[in-house]
Amino acid sequence: MISMAKKKAKTIQRKPRADAERNRERILQVAKLAFSRSGADISLDDVAKQAEVGPGTLYRHFATREALLEAVYRTEVGRLAAAEREFSVTLPRLTPCGPGCCCLWITSPPSNSSPRQSTRWFEKPSKLFEPSGALIKGAINSLVQRAIESGAIRPDLDPIDLLRALVGVSNVASTG
Repeated sequence: MISMAKKKAKTIQRKPRADAERNRERILQVAKLAFSRSGADISLDDVAKQAEVGPGTLYRHFATREALLEAVYRTEVGRLAAAEREFSVTLPRLTPCGPGCCCLWITSPPSNSSPRQSTRWFEKPSKLFEPSGALIKGAINSLVQRAIESGAIRPDLDPIDLLRALVGVSNVASTG
């Protein structure tokens, strides 16, 4: 009897089916665009309809609006960090505001809105931002270090100051 209880306690994590993963990705893409255009108060039923899934499918993947917002945010931060890693491999030398400039990483992220722009949508963002903050800081530190080594920027530049400036420019550009 005890061994049955132990067997039931073990749950095996299965990889999601391919169609379920496609549905999840489509929902995230549609939600990202909708949040960027209209803010956090979008209709989740409209998101499901535009993603060509039923509302039940959307809620099975994302039980709440907050869960969907968090997933969109984390996905975009992950893409931003991946873009930095790709830049560090594909761009051999950093030049000031030309090919390889670290400005490209922030000003051309793989999304329509920067992850930081969406922070105003969360009521309690601190837990969400802890891991993503480390990813973003690591990426900007790496880019700034490469730029310093190549002579593209001053050696006394604080990477976080550059990030703040780029976020500020991004926010101004997105409201204009």
